[in-house]
Amino acid sequence: MSIFINIKKSYKTFLLEMCFESKTNTLALLGASGSGKSMTLKCIAGILKPDSGKIIINDKVVFDSENRINLSPQRRNIGYMPQNYALFPNMSVQENIATGLHKFKLDKEEIEKQIKEIIDLLQLTGLENHKPHQLSGGQAQRVALARILVSRPDLLLLDEPFAALDDYLKTRLQMKSKEIIDKFNIPTILVTHNRDEAYLLADEIGIIDKGSLIIKKEKKELFKEPEFYSAALLTGCKNITKVIKEKNKLNLLDWGITIEAINKDCSYIGVRAHNFKVSNKNSGYEIQIIGISEEPFEKLVRFRFKNQNIDSEDVYWKINKNDTVEDVKYIEFDKKDILYLK
Repeated sequence: MSIFINIKKSYKTFLLEMCFESKTNTLALLGASGSGKSMTLKCIAGILKPDSGKIIINDKVVFDSENRINLSPQRRNIGYMPQNYALFPNMSVQENIATGLHKFKLDKEEIEKQIKEIIDLLQLTGLENHKPHQLSGGQAQRVALARILVSRPDLLLLDEPFAALDDYLKTRLQMKSKEIIDKFNIPTILVTHNRDEAYLLADEIGIIDKGSLIIKKEKKELFKEPEFYSAALLTGCKNITKVIKEKNKLNLLDWGITIEAINKDCSYIGVRAHNFKVSNKNSGYEIQIIGISEEPFEKLVRFRFKNQNIDSEDVYWKINKNDTVEDVKYIEFDKKDILYLK
């Protein structure tokens, strides 16, 4: 996939200023609700018209305000799946899928052949004559995806594709969707607020905050070095403190401790909850454990440093379910696990 986007779109009290370029096969745009993720997809799909800018998909200019180019959604050849799947309520499963084939002007026999192939692939056999209201959420999603796939799009856009599904079904469908995307080799952009979903499905992840993309990296690199406060939050870092550099030390204001400074500009540092470990008086920081919550497969420990700012939030530490830490007095964390954030 090759996509270039540099657009502005003003909407009531919100301003979208989206600028990025990507050549990866699957890109996830990760952001909180109201950050501009879905608006970005609609501009790419041609459903919304940006106020200004340019969008180029695989070397084809689909929008250019300066040259008055604004291709219709049909001419962009993009498969867009909205959150509600947008199935035609009065049509059966096979009729819904068939609408994706209309542009090819195929004979009846070929249409039936392609519908059967995609129904078998997406495990929809037996549901051919069902109407959308008779389908589960997962089945409806697969029908919507089947309709898109038979249309052979140049680009697939998925808008929060798993948001309405329960966790058990969500995991199965995420794996199935990844398998299908890889099998058809369709360049894909998906938007989500779920970091695990983004990590599973995408090669590259971009963080969207307040209408702009603030960082885009290969997914492993992004989780290793999110660089920005909001990116660290969205990738799951629970522990972030403001810092001030004083000579060769960083003063962690919220936690009341200091660490050795390195040659990096930062306003915050973060430590992921699984990166703390038990220490001793000579090499660790004194803490007080506030509470321990048991999750299905691990425990979440809340603690505070000895001189922690009274107005700051508790610090979170994830441990194995069988570990016992009630009597722990000191903890530490490795320098390599510190996230330096702007």
